Amino acid sequence: MAGNPGFDRRTALKGGLTVTAVGAFGSLTARAANAELAAGAAPEPTIHSTAAWGARPPSGAITIENHKPTYIVVHHTVDPGNTSDFSLERAYWASRAIQNFHMDTRGWIDTGQQFTNSRGGHITEGRHESLKTLRGGTKHVQGANVGGYNSQVIGIENEGLYTEVDVTPALWNSLVKLVAYMASQYGIGTANIKGHRDFNSTECPGGVLYGRLPELRTAVGNALGTRVEQPLEWPLLKPGDTGPKVLAAQHLLRDSGAPNVPTDGVFGQSTKDAVAGLVAARRIEPHQCTASAHVDETGFFGADIWPQLARPVKPGTDSEAARAAAVLTDAAGARSSSTPELSTQAWKELLNG
Repeated sequence: MAGNPGFDRRTALKGGLTVTAVGAFGSLTARAANAELAAGAAPEPTIHSTAAWGARPPSGAITIENHKPTYIVVHHTVDPGNTSDFSLERAYWASRAIQNFHMDTRGWIDTGQQFTNSRGGHITEGRHESLKTLRGGTKHVQGANVGGYNSQVIGIENEGLYTEVDVTPALWNSLVKLVAYMASQYGIGTANIKGHRDFNSTECPGGVLYGRLPELRTAVGNALGTRVEQPLEWPLLKPGDTGPKVLAAQHLLRDSGAPNVPTDGVFGQSTKDAVAGLVAARRIEPHQCTASAHVDETGFFGADIWPQLARPVKPGTDSEAARAAAVLTDAAGARSSSTPELSTQAWKELLNG
């Protein structure tokens, strides 16, 4: 229908080779990051098993991946909320509530994440067999917490909502200890300590906690005596956002089959609808948020969308993608006419500039 920011499916399916190339690049980057093995060993923090908090038995077989995870992923639970009850009993209650939600509402076989970290700093095993497998250091339990990457990640849910408020000191200290232990056990480099939004278009683990991931990588690197590496990540755009990144995203959406998206730098309903159309057209896997069912992140534009649209392009040429590149180079204070063709890494650098 005229005036609708819908997607032409044939146009939307273009660029498959670019996505494949990005995937290959990401695989090489992951291997490089994990080549830096931990120089020191971190002690195992106190972790309370599924038996300790009275977990239900899983409804299906637990899959154990016959390899180490590539990434450690940080989440927030959203629900239960930011309680002031820091007791171990509360941590046990929250673990049971999360498992019930994941099994009864999400329809999963067990808790989605491998471990849960409470606001009181109490760490519990989430999915069954995760603790034993982590101690072994050569395999990991497959969870359900990062869409498209569950065979590669080990996830930590942090109790609470951290879009506007900070985590408690107790939660932060236990998070550092748990991540350091995981990194030590699996030889995971600091660059591969990630947030959920580094894989999927989601707010998780909340803007405040996500903003502290560089600090977390530094703390873990210092604890293990390893080099600290801070990776470049794709930004998350949400309805209501404004500015050059939104304008660039709008040009990229137009370039990929949504010609009616406005180019006003305002993430409004038309832009949200276009993103939702792209997700459906390209069958982008849902992000498998472990948080509340009441969280609506439809139309968010993040790490699973940028690589599909940010194709190699020379600013100044006649295409919507080139216009997107020009918006970002101009915002960075560079001259579009002198900017070489943008690679995946160059797009990331401009978006982080």
